[in-house]
Amino acid sequence: MPKVSDLFFKTAVVWFILGIGAGLQMAISGDHGSFPAHAHINLLGWVTSAIFGGYYALNPAKAERKIAMIHYGLYNVGLVIMLPALYLMLHEGYTALEPVVAAGSLMVAAAVLIFALVVFSSAGVRSASALSAATR
Repeated sequence: MPKVSDLFFKTAVVWFILGIGAGLQMAISGDHGSFPAHAHINLLGWVTSAIFGGYYALNPAKAERKIAMIHYGLYNVGLVIMLPALYLMLHEGYTALEPVVAAGSLMVAAAVLIFALVVFSSAGVRSASALSAATR
């Protein structure tokens, strides 16, 4: 498995554990005010990271490109900035953290655009004719 796939999958599991923890905290306390943060942790952290890992596993030539690791790093730095700030903003009422959430969100958005560039680029993709020629 390509390194970036392995990293995305491992990081996804960490986000999944954190998302479950946030859900348990809400259930135990009876305070569900931070449910949007819980949803973001699970969807952006767990699910989307696992999807990125799957894409790179299915496209190893693209996974070996430097831009794939840039995507991984920027996406996860953005999540690490955004998600705890969002949780504290919603759970504790620290509205002053809104610019931090915005900064992390912009980093995540930039990483998604990088992923789109990876997906739509033809670099690292072998044409069908090249594949059939290689198997002869």
